[in-house]
Amino acid sequence: MGIVLNQSAKNIVITYIGFGIGAVNALFLYTSILGKTHYGIVAFLLSAGNIMMPLMAFGAHSTLIRFYAKAKDAAEQERFMSFMLLMPLILTIPISMMAVFGYDMILQLIPTKNEVAEPYLWLIPMIGLFMGYFEIFYAWVKVHMKSVFGNFISEVFVRLITMGLLFLVHIDFISKITFIYCITAAYGLQTVAMMAYAFSLRKPKIIWNRPSNTREIFNYSFFIILSGGVAVFLLDLDKVMIPYYLGPEEVAVYSVGIFIATVIAVPSRAMLQIIYPITAKLMSENKMDELNVLYKKSAINLQVFGGLIMIGIFANINQMYLVIPDDYSDGLMAVFLIGLAKFYDVILGNNNAILLNTQYYRMVLFFGVVLVLLMIGLNLLFIPLYGITGSALATLLSVLFYNTIKLLFIVKKIKLYPFGATTLPSMGIIALLFGLFYFWEFPFHPILNILLKSILITISYCYLTYKFRISLDLNELFDKTWNRYFPAKKV
Repeated sequence: MGIVLNQSAKNIVITYIGFGIGAVNALFLYTSILGKTHYGIVAFLLSAGNIMMPLMAFGAHSTLIRFYAKAKDAAEQERFMSFMLLMPLILTIPISMMAVFGYDMILQLIPTKNEVAEPYLWLIPMIGLFMGYFEIFYAWVKVHMKSVFGNFISEVFVRLITMGLLFLVHIDFISKITFIYCITAAYGLQTVAMMAYAFSLRKPKIIWNRPSNTREIFNYSFFIILSGGVAVFLLDLDKVMIPYYLGPEEVAVYSVGIFIATVIAVPSRAMLQIIYPITAKLMSENKMDELNVLYKKSAINLQVFGGLIMIGIFANINQMYLVIPDDYSDGLMAVFLIGLAKFYDVILGNNNAILLNTQYYRMVLFFGVVLVLLMIGLNLLFIPLYGITGSALATLLSVLFYNTIKLLFIVKKIKLYPFGATTLPSMGIIALLFGLFYFWEFPFHPILNILLKSILITISYCYLTYKFRISLDLNELFDKTWNRYFPAKKV
């Protein structure tokens, strides 16, 4: 876990910087500068573009990670990498043409309450294309075990641009409509930046000869299109369905709640950037004992990090909504429901990476189809009844079902299990501290209240986690750090 913890620690710092910038954008600048309508349009376009991403990338981002380790020599690697750059064009070109020539027909499908987004629909395939190639270049970086700077481009770069654009709107240098187009361009610039970094690590040589395992690559990529579509459906389907019933303003309210809850998954996002290629390598070398160790360690380490963040968010959520401009408090219950869904994702460690790198990877598609049908059905049922809270409930129930059947499948078929002896004690610490701090409010300004409670929660949580030795890796990391700065005096 050395390289994992090393790069993960750096990735977590970078990701939190990105989320800090994103928090300022999502919770303060978007809400006060852009307003609910235009904020809702931006959230809708980005969510729809993200749903298109696996299709525009032709699954190449996941295929690159899976098959790179299987390339026998440098020449085969060159053919494979070159093929990964060209393969997405098979779908990108016809989809783009359909979007251009079929635009009027697409407009007729737009529901009445979402007409305000109609002039911007042509941006969706562009955003999907930018996101797709961004993921390909990011995968290019990951297979070379250089995820840190790539993570900076992924998490920080576009958020800084967004912040700058929002300030330009604030000083009336650009309009809110221009901002929408500029956001699309920002994702294009992010893709170019990732491409430049990826090519600095390994410059591509365009080779027209296909890899020897082209058929296998195509089969897996087609599978990734479908299964990757399921994954982004899980993330963004609700934000695409909400405007149909409630209008884009409610997407803005929902997006604020989603952003707050998503912070729980930040450690997972950071750590899995390096764990995914390591998992693929261990699977290709059939080192199942080492993989089992990695599985358990990733699960408990992510549970520790994710648990601390979840307590901090849940215990401070009422005060958080007091400092957000305008009234977005209707999304408060969505934070709890989506937060629990994110935490369940986190505690399963590299669950997805294991399943996608086995002979059973096609089962993800089967599970995913069931998930999408379930999620659509639950959203259709709950949104009219409970609004955005109903959509969050639909997401939670879908995630519980989807992750549980994947976990049971891995346990039964691959004989791997993520939980260990310290899983339940860790859950106990999380429940205890949540019960202690949720109902305790200081009689101060909300920001000072949040700061004081967060400090107390962090100290209490870290002490109990260290005392009960929940994660040996984290205890060892703490001891090394402590001894470096406070070495024991020699007698």
